[in-house]
This record gives sequence, structure tokens and C-alpha cells, in this order.
Amino acid sequence: MPVWCCRCSLAAHFRNYSDTETEGEIFNSLVQYFGDNLGQKVKAMPLVEETSLIEDSSVTLPVVVIGNGPSGICLSYMLSGYRPYLSSEAIHPNTILHSKLEEARHLSIVDQDLEYLSEGLEGRSSNPVAVLFDTLLHPDADFGYDYPSVLHWKLEQHHYIPHLVLGKGPPGGAWHNMEGSMLTISFGNWMELPGLKFKDWVSSKRRNLKGDRVMPEEIARYYKHYVKVMGLQKNFRENTYITSVSRLYRDQVNNDGQGRNVSTQHLQIEKSKFTKRNWEIRGYQRVGDGSHIPFCLFAENVALATGTLDSPGRLEIEGEDFPFVFHSMPEFGAAVSKGKLRGKVDPVLIVGSGLTAADAVLCAYNNNIPVIHVFRRRVTDPDLIFKQLPKKLYPEYHKVYHMMCTQSYSLDSNLLSDYTSFPEHHVLAFKSDMKCILQNISGLKKIFKLSAAVVLIGSHPNLSFLKEQGRYLGHNSSLPITCKGNPVEIDAYTYECVKEANLFALGPLVGDNFVRFLKGGALGVTRCLAIRQKKKKHLFVERGGDGMV
Repeated sequence: MPVWCCRCSLAAHFRNYSDTETEGEIFNSLVQYFGDNLGQKVKAMPLVEETSLIEDSSVTLPVVVIGNGPSGICLSYMLSGYRPYLSSEAIHPNTILHSKLEEARHLSIVDQDLEYLSEGLEGRSSNPVAVLFDTLLHPDADFGYDYPSVLHWKLEQHHYIPHLVLGKGPPGGAWHNMEGSMLTISFGNWMELPGLKFKDWVSSKRRNLKGDRVMPEEIARYYKHYVKVMGLQKNFRENTYITSVSRLYRDQVNNDGQGRNVSTQHLQIEKSKFTKRNWEIRGYQRVGDGSHIPFCLFAENVALATGTLDSPGRLEIEGEDFPFVFHSMPEFGAAVSKGKLRGKVDPVLIVGSGLTAADAVLCAYNNNIPVIHVFRRRVTDPDLIFKQLPKKLYPEYHKVYHMMCTQSYSLDSNLLSDYTSFPEHHVLAFKSDMKCILQNISGLKKIFKLSAAVVLIGSHPNLSFLKEQGRYLGHNSSLPITCKGNPVEIDAYTYECVKEANLFALGPLVGDNFVRFLKGGALGVTRCLAIRQKKKKHLFVERGGDGMV
């Protein structure tokens, strides 16, 4: 499959311009050219063959997004030209923020000063743009109010930035792999993406809406439908696996440090000269017969939207690889549903104090499987997630928390028949005879026979395609990237990696684990790229104004 070339057709396209056309019309046509022609070419031949020589490549995509979960979907939505504006009759309950919004009502939020708008706002994200966008979409949500969004959206196609979104499965990412029997932690409307209300969508799928929390499988279907109804399919490629993302370099650089992408005379990309900011993305695409087709793409910017669910956290102890030790809720749920643990006298060991561990406790409890629940924290620890959840909205999790507090193990009592908690304990080892060794903070050890073990202590993103597994991007480069402990270090308003220019990160990779906050990342990235595109517009006009080609 040959690498297609845009040079001649691009030059021919611009020969038709007249001197009377405005710079806006010229630039809009440039964007429209790439939007139509590049989109069609990529759709026909989405990925360049591995065997193609880099020197022969003639197209560099402005943006490649790695990850097609809600972060990648929302970013694609905004890169496609959708712009948020303050609604004509909207009044935000935060009077200071509302007065700021009124100052530039005619501008989209993408075109406004995000630092100025974010100033003074507080919320449950450490990223100020995430807090800003959340309060615009869900005003005062943390106070229990269900106010409508103060924004309305317009499709402005001249703002379209060509891009590809690469994902392992269908749009929705990890939501397609989550255990379907559990309710989401967030309300349905907090899971929605801009422009399509979740309640409107779900009401057309089922008649009875019982409460505001929904099943993960419904969220997964909603995200997949969202990509279709918003017309984003042309930007998405499924069944793609990334093996490397590395920088390319061009030996000719302008005085401003930027690589020269547009020729002053022919608007062509010169062979064997690579701009320092460009990226090479390699991987493979799985096809219907199970075979792998290698590909190579080139991008000016890369956005990491992979989430953090790729690699389950491990205890790194003896015996953790025995087959009776699970590391994910789907694995454990499958074993339960297949009856593998039915009738077992020995308990299941569940390790962890988060919501996924609580889901596993509920799964075992509801299937009459006895549980040993081990976690390092005290039950009075104020940072336990259960203390942040209202009892009325999350009764099942508070049921687990109540058991954690009231059914703990003591030396003068045996294991309880259904559930026993072991606060301030950790697992020392698993043994081949299906026994585990527990130890408390005083060093006292205890051995128990198990029917299975489930280790649910968080997860890490798989950034193996980056150098140093992406560790160098974190706040602490000696540790792996994690959502809470060591997120990717970014500029607070552009989401560009502090330690790598033209590389962006959003969503759980930067600490925004809830869908309602990851949408702010899409806003920050889009604004940054839109500003840079505007600068290129002026550069384009300056270089081509004397009679192009």
C-alpha cells in the first residue's frame, strides 16, 4: 500500500485563490481542505504501512489522540469544531464568575482566558480548568443542586483540527470492560458528554428510570452512540495497539524555535527534514481474521487519554501469580458467575479499601461466599472514600463500610460466617496450598485457608510505548504514573506536559478520575491548539501573500 502524497493537489488547490480573498477565507479553505481531503484519505487508508520509509511520508497529522474513552471522545468533539458559548438567558449562581462570563459573552469559552475565569473557583479536582468547566456544565453540583448547564454548543466547522483517535476497542474505552452488575459511583448526568443529555438518551432505551445512578454497560453504549450521533466516526480507529511514540527531529529550525512546516514558495513538506516537535506513532491494528497490520503515523501533537485501568496494581509478594489470585473485578465476577466458588467453605480474600474492593465484597456477599477483607487503613481514616459518599445515595457502599467497622477480626473470636474485616493488615504471602499469611501493624501473623483471593488496590496506566514507561512525565520521575500518587505533570491551563512539548495529557493521567472533571482537559487542550493554529494562520498568510506558487 503506497503512501499517498498531498503535495501536488495542495499546490493546485491554492493556485485558484484570487488576490481579493481575505486571510480568513484562505485559512478557512486550508482547514477545509485538510478536513475534507485528509479525512477522506485517512478513512480510505487509515494507517501508513510499517514498511514505508519515514523519508517518503508526506503527511503529518496535527493531532493524534491515544485512548478513545470519554477523555478522547470529548477532545475529538471539541477539535471537530464544537464550541461552548454562554446561553443567552443563563445566569450562573456564582455571581463573580457570571460577571466574568458576561464580559465576553460573544466569545466561545475556548477563546477566553481560562486562567482568569478559573480564578477563585473551588472543586473536587486539583486542575483549575476542570473545576471551571464542571461548574459551567453542572453549576453547584457538589452542593446537591441539579441546575442546568449555562452553556450551549455551536458547530463551527472552520475550527476543525484534523485528528485521529486511536483505541483498543469501541469508543468508550474501559467502560466496555467494566462489571455490568454494579452501579456507577457518579450520577448519570455527571457521566454525560457535551451536547447529548444522558437522561434523554437513556429514556429512549428503557422506560423505568430508577434513581440517577446507572449501569456501566449503559454508559458504554451511550459513549459509543455519542460518537455516531455527533458525527465523529471519521476521527476514530478501533482495534489499534500502540507500541511506540517517539520524537522526530528536523535539522532546519526557524529563529523562533519552531520547525518549518510550510514552504515559502511551494507549501510542501520537504523530504528528510523533520520538525523537532513532530511525533512518530507506531503500532498495529487487529483485523477480523485476528491478524495484525503494522502502521506508522506522524503527528505534530500527541494527546494521551489512555486512562489508568490498563495495569492492575500488584502487592509484589510471594505467590501472587498463583491461579487462585485475581487482580480485577471482571475476573472475580466471571469466576462467581460460572459457579467456580459456589459451595466453597473457605472464604475469599479481598484486598483493598476502595470502591472496587467494596464491589467485590458485595458480589461475594450477595452470592453467599464468605469474605476476609484486608486493608491497610484504619476504619476511622478520614480519607476513606466511603466518608465522602452520602448515605442516602450510596446505601450499598455504606453497608460495606458498616461491616468494615463492626465485623472486624479479634484474637478472641473466630472468623464470622459471612464477612470479617482486617483493618491495618497486609498480605505477606500466598502459598501453593491456597493459604495466605496476614500481618498486622504490630507484626502479629495469621494464616488462613482460602477459596480465592482478589487484589484490588488500584491500577496503573500502560505507557510502555513511551520512553521510561512515561515515568519522566510525572511529578516524581522515579515512580510510575498513577492517578492519585504521581499524575503526569502538566501546565494547569493547556494540559501540555511540563517535561515534553507538544505532548498533552488529560483525564485520569492528570488526576481527574471522574468523567465530570476530565472534560476540562479537552477544553484546555483545544484552546492551546486553537491559539497555535491561529498563529500558523498569520504565518501562512505572511509567507504566501506575495503570490503563492
